[in-house]
Amino acid sequence: MKTYNRRCKNRLSLTLSIDLWLLVFSIYFLASCTIVEYFRAEKPPYDEELPASYNQTILNKSSSADVLAVIHRPEYELLSQSKNAIASVGQKKKGHEIWFNMVAFDENELTAKRKYFFLVDEKVKSLLGIRPKRRLTFDCEMVLDEKTLDQPYANENARRIAILKQLLENVRKDVDELAEDNKTLDICGMLINQTLETALRKLEQSPVLASKLSDAGGVDIDHITLGKGGIEMSTTYNIVKAKVRLGPDVWAIEDPFAIEE
Repeated sequence: MKTYNRRCKNRLSLTLSIDLWLLVFSIYFLASCTIVEYFRAEKPPYDEELPASYNQTILNKSSSADVLAVIHRPEYELLSQSKNAIASVGQKKKGHEIWFNMVAFDENELTAKRKYFFLVDEKVKSLLGIRPKRRLTFDCEMVLDEKTLDQPYANENARRIAILKQLLENVRKDVDELAEDNKTLDICGMLINQTLETALRKLEQSPVLASKLSDAGGVDIDHITLGKGGIEMSTTYNIVKAKVRLGPDVWAIEDPFAIEE
């Protein structure tokens, strides 16, 4: 009987040892795959190149011909045009990363009046993370109309909130003008709309936070699916600039999507 019990213990010990080694091997294998995936070379177009046309477009100066010469990468993107707007939309990572550059023009002068860069990445590289992280980047710059600028406001915070509302209205108008031609752009527009509405709700609940919009890091926001981030906005004369970042390391020192001044 003692011999039988000893054999059972030995078998149990051997079984546990095998299970432990299998567990260790599985962890090692998964970690190795994660590391290989993390260091795998990124396929073109490279992320830091995506806002190039945004940086090259100058408001009140760039013509539609100037924009057409730089906005479209035919091997990676689809071009959509209307009477007053141009957008180039691309995707990679099997559709998990989507971006666009878009420019809207003055109806009479045909010079750039609004420009946009947007990117959403559902699979940001993470060395040790089990779940892929998501990231959203949105930059825009636009010439404001005199009505928005000259209207009397109760204070500076009310003025900033009104400008952000006008910015959102312009985004909607420009996206809608091209959305019927490109449904991917329409989806991107919905994400931008959702994000800016989240920021506006927070500012309307506590208007004093609008004073932080021009600070580095801006106002904190928490998107329902993309997580925490922030929005910055500043106005110089009649031009407003806004920047939204959502996801991991949103205000990293070396932002790959940093817009050139």
